[in-house]
Amino acid sequence: MTTAPRIPDGQQPPHEPHPNHDRGLEFDLSTLMSRRSLGMFLGAGTAAALAACTPGGPSSAPSATASASASPTVTRAIAECGVEIPQETAGPYPGDGSNGPNVLEASGVVRQDITSSFGTSTTKADGVPLTVTLTLLDNANGCVPLAGAAVYAWHCDKEGRYSLYDSGLENENFLRGVQEADANGQVTFKTIYPGAYNGRWPHIHFEVFESMNNATAAGQVLTVSQIALTDAACREVYASAGYETSARNFPNTTLRSDNVFGEDGGIYQLAAMSGAVSGGYTAGLNVTV
Repeated sequence: MTTAPRIPDGQQPPHEPHPNHDRGLEFDLSTLMSRRSLGMFLGAGTAAALAACTPGGPSSAPSATASASASPTVTRAIAECGVEIPQETAGPYPGDGSNGPNVLEASGVVRQDITSSFGTSTTKADGVPLTVTLTLLDNANGCVPLAGAAVYAWHCDKEGRYSLYDSGLENENFLRGVQEADANGQVTFKTIYPGAYNGRWPHIHFEVFESMNNATAAGQVLTVSQIALTDAACREVYASAGYETSARNFPNTTLRSDNVFGEDGGIYQLAAMSGAVSGGYTAGLNVTV
């Protein structure tokens, strides 16, 4: 990003960005792949240490099918596969170049923890912790996991505001990130619980690409959809400190009245959730494309 970051009152100036912070996603990918190749010669221990330094954290080369150690979640997802996830709008704040800024061209966007901004700012979004796992399945090929696919996920902060777009957040890019699916077709993001704003049920946006290399290519999106969060989890989170705005907005929109989930009540996009405000929540969703 080229403009100077906004420094919130009471915060220290942001750290100087890494010299490669603005070289783009293609630079991230080439760095990631070169480290994986080097790991083949240095051994597993050293490879793991190097992988920990990559933008997306530890990762293994994807395979065409689920691994022998596929979790019960993956096994169940494959067994229940059949209905493709509904295609939805990317919304007015995608940050993918289709409507204003394109965070997918920024080096640093490949990451698992999306709570902080990257590049010229290190501002962190506060809120109840949330871990989101998507299981990607190929409906046209017997629902095999989409190993090696890429997911771009983004959502609003606890007050319902979007980085890159809302007033005061134009120079922030928190709560946005890209991950590559593992051998089980799974991607995981560590984030915060998004807030509620009028007119929408609480949700998380995502785009699925066939590969990481396609994440910056126009027209290469496999699907665009959204995750609906559960009523019970929303009520618990919005009753906690810091979510007062969401507590006021949440009762104004139901799943049925939501202009995205309303047609079918979000039955194919409603996450399986568990957790508590004190320790954070997990959300899982099978994404059949």
